[in-house]
Amino acid sequence: MESILLPTLTKKEEIDRIINNTIDKVLVLRFGRLSDENCLLLDDILEKSARDVSKFATVALVDVDSDQVQVYVNYFDITLFPSTIFFFNAHHMKLDSGTADHTKWVGKFHEKQDFIDVVEVIFRGAMKGKMIVHCPLPPERIPKYQLLYKDV
Repeated sequence: MESILLPTLTKKEEIDRIINNTIDKVLVLRFGRLSDENCLLLDDILEKSARDVSKFATVALVDVDSDQVQVYVNYFDITLFPSTIFFFNAHHMKLDSGTADHTKWVGKFHEKQDFIDVVEVIFRGAMKGKMIVHCPLPPERIPKYQLLYKDV
């Protein structure tokens, strides 16, 4: 089931283009599978929030099953789904949510307002020139996961 409102990117060139062409807005890229239940739950939240954040953010989905996006999947070490990556003016934005990995948000958001709050904090931080911002959500609303490192 593909999202009706959000574009689904399946090629490296599409991802490159949206990263480079999204100016003065946060770019939210959700990496996941269109058949995964957690991805569908997150997609529902993203679709419901897209209009609310449209003045300061653009949201797109990336299908990790496409062979043509594996360069991004490998670069960001995306092994857990869904994983959400944030950019601002083609710069990767990091989010300190108290987890070991600041490069991405792993898991789904509990509710629409949580997503909006995170994107707003990233936008405000980016407008001040920051490359990493602190997550505004309380610890109990941040997904917990175990990082698995390859070849360790």
